[in-house]
Amino acid sequence: MKEKQNKIDRRNFLKAMGAAGLGSVVTSAKIKAGPNEPAAPEKTKEPELPQVPKRKLGKTGIEVPCLAVGTMFDVGENQIVLIKALQWGVSYWDSAYGYSGGNSELGIGKFISRNPEMRKNLFITSKASSAGKEPTPQAIVKKVEERLQASLKRMNTNYIDLYYGVHGMSDPAQLNDELRRWVEDAKKRKLIRFFGFSTHRNMAQCLEAAAKLDWIDAVMTSYNFRLMQDAELQAAVDACHKAGIGVIAMKTQAKEIQTEKDKKLTEHFLKKGFTEGQAKLKAVLEDKRITTACVGRDNIAHLTLNIAAALDKTEITQADMDVFKQYANATCTGYCAGCARLCDSALPDTPYVSDIMRYLMYYNSYGDRQHARELFAQIPGSVRNKLLAVDYSLAEARCPQRIPIAKAVAEAVGKLA
Repeated sequence: MKEKQNKIDRRNFLKAMGAAGLGSVVTSAKIKAGPNEPAAPEKTKEPELPQVPKRKLGKTGIEVPCLAVGTMFDVGENQIVLIKALQWGVSYWDSAYGYSGGNSELGIGKFISRNPEMRKNLFITSKASSAGKEPTPQAIVKKVEERLQASLKRMNTNYIDLYYGVHGMSDPAQLNDELRRWVEDAKKRKLIRFFGFSTHRNMAQCLEAAAKLDWIDAVMTSYNFRLMQDAELQAAVDACHKAGIGVIAMKTQAKEIQTEKDKKLTEHFLKKGFTEGQAKLKAVLEDKRITTACVGRDNIAHLTLNIAAALDKTEITQADMDVFKQYANATCTGYCAGCARLCDSALPDTPYVSDIMRYLMYYNSYGDRQHARELFAQIPGSVRNKLLAVDYSLAEARCPQRIPIAKAVAEAVGKLA
């Protein structure tokens, strides 16, 4: 299999994709389809497909696919995405307690209940959504335990491979002894194999802290061609890599509203045979410190493009990375880099600016409008009601991306409130 995998190129991938067909399933693995899902003919042998390459997950000693399916959607209604992912070896499925109102985990549980023998072939991660908002370390640990037990039940599994006990961490102080003791106990009970946290605020500080702790196995962080320009984050990623901590990249696309500059970027990579999204994914995967790139996709077309990018052997050159760098610098005012500590220090009574920027990105660029509104609604009403009256000038002066924060917040209020 390895020899075939090493020889994969774009032509062979497209040939294999055509042979497999978008409606087929993995008959060799005997995956069961639902009543309204496509199934391959019983006597037709499925062509062997190239598998997405694997990489070591830090010091854990195991290997996982370099591409993961982010399941921030109703997986129960989109089982075919999981089935197609497995065809190409994408057995790393990322979920969370709060994704799609619980329908993400329930959908994974639906798959496992139909195919219990496949559980051992899957690498499943989940997150303790909102647990970190509890007022004390003891309350946080209690909530993490509750979230874990609920996730195990939803997904019809006795264990979770990698559990992010802090989802959306922004303060390294959350990595305290109370949490460490819980992690050790959860591993002894064999409820989790590995432990980590996710972060898209103050990422550099959170990763630097993780690198000094021997009980953190992996971290999930925002990482893309824009954030690659951040020297502080680069140093933090390097520290985690040297400490043997697996680094999982999310938010790899770094999307913003389409502009003329976006069109030029797209044209550059189309000439190389890539879509803009594929080029962005490949730029992340070129960084060998990254274990896996987790990309949220709820349809076969997008999943296929991501798999093609992961399998394709064409390299992103230094000239291509220079194009990304120039583009990132020219369009930085449209992308929040998650350095929340700078905004928070300027706006102590309104510590939600970076969150609001992220929710606006979900709305404008991801098209995930309902989710963006739901997240925005979680901001305390006392804060939401005064957002348009706040003076953001100090925060704008401190913002390294030069984002017109006041204008962006006003747009968010108009679209999300």
